[in-house]
Amino acid sequence: MYKSVLLPVDLEHDSSWQKALPVALELVQKFDGVLHLVAVVPNIGMPALSMYLPEDFEKKALEHAAAHLHEFAMQNVPENIRGKSHVAHGVIREEIIKAADTLDCDLIIMAPHRPELTDVFISPATSYVVTHTKRSVLVVR
Repeated sequence: MYKSVLLPVDLEHDSSWQKALPVALELVQKFDGVLHLVAVVPNIGMPALSMYLPEDFEKKALEHAAAHLHEFAMQNVPENIRGKSHVAHGVIREEIIKAADTLDCDLIIMAPHRPELTDVFISPATSYVVTHTKRSVLVVR
């Protein structure tokens, strides 16, 4: 049923994947699908800030994220699971949807929040993805 599953991973917050990853692995294995891990390097945001950063800051940030995501996959995705890692750059919530569309994913699996938010709330990124994508979304609490 789910041949292509997208799991956004915040490499700085384990809560973005700890509960969602086992669910994603189970579904991918059950349906002989592909797990797509995506990490998003956010935009700097303020043009004035960019003049204080090294010229190749974004390039190095993307390279670091790709290496970290590859290491994450090697440690957390079993060898019998077909998986691919992707790094995007931009507004996190928008890049998750773009990745799901580009990869033609059947399902996006996400955690509801990051640790600084309480259990009552759903994060703005998760809420945005749920309400703006045409894909099915499973929020794992």
